[in-house]
Amino acid sequence: MASTQPLRRNLTPAKVVSVRDGDRSERADTVATEEPMEIRVGGPGQEAKAVAVTMRTPGGDFELAVGFLFTEGLIQPNEVHRVVYCDNLPGDDQRYNVISVLLDRPFDAALVRRNFFATSSCGVCGKAALDDIEVRCAPVAPGPEVAADLLSVLPDRLRANQPMFDRTGGLHAAGLFTAEGELVSVREDVGRHNAVDKVVGEQVLAGNVPLAGHILQVSGRASFEIVQKAAVAGIPIVSAVGAPSSLAVEAGERFGITVVGFVRDGGCNIYTHPERVA
Repeated sequence: MASTQPLRRNLTPAKVVSVRDGDRSERADTVATEEPMEIRVGGPGQEAKAVAVTMRTPGGDFELAVGFLFTEGLIQPNEVHRVVYCDNLPGDDQRYNVISVLLDRPFDAALVRRNFFATSSCGVCGKAALDDIEVRCAPVAPGPEVAADLLSVLPDRLRANQPMFDRTGGLHAAGLFTAEGELVSVREDVGRHNAVDKVVGEQVLAGNVPLAGHILQVSGRASFEIVQKAAVAGIPIVSAVGAPSSLAVEAGERFGITVVGFVRDGGCNIYTHPERVA
């Protein structure tokens, strides 16, 4: 379904001048790589068309492309035929920054105009954004019930599986866990929504969606985009170290998702559907 992804540098060396306690020194450091990635889509007999460009940390590019297209309602599971890098671009610098997702069925380019018009309305009209999600997915299934004590340990489990954060201190992370707290997948990226798309895209390619019975743990706040992506993927619980936004809470209430924030110091705040937390 997907061709092999080459190793791509996700860390970039840098020189820094460090000032500590009045002492000034120069040393080598490492920062997270940030590069643009263009996502193209096409079906049988169609030339793949560009639908989006996102700034991301290289790594898990195929999963990111598929996860983005799925959570934005542009493709459905089980219709991805192949995912490839475009290798006919001038210069090696951009060779691994353009991804084509090839489908088993024709791709309707009009979906892009309709979907992204609705998505762009999020900052203007929250109702329009919520209505757009409702067209694309049903409320998530009931259950599971998890213990608050289990949720409280997930940030540490997520943090223990962030090797690039250890090197840079500058990456978001998303982790998919079972209702028993077993780690399924962790992905890191400069964009919190990209980390979620990488996790979801991996499961789409593996044929595992919808993700009922799972928990999505994120390292930062719970934004509308994260809850939206969880809704499309069928994830019933979204847990965040930070706070949710107002539209994230609205989306959680409307689509049956338990939104949990401030998961730290042994406690948490449950904003929507608390019946899932024992």
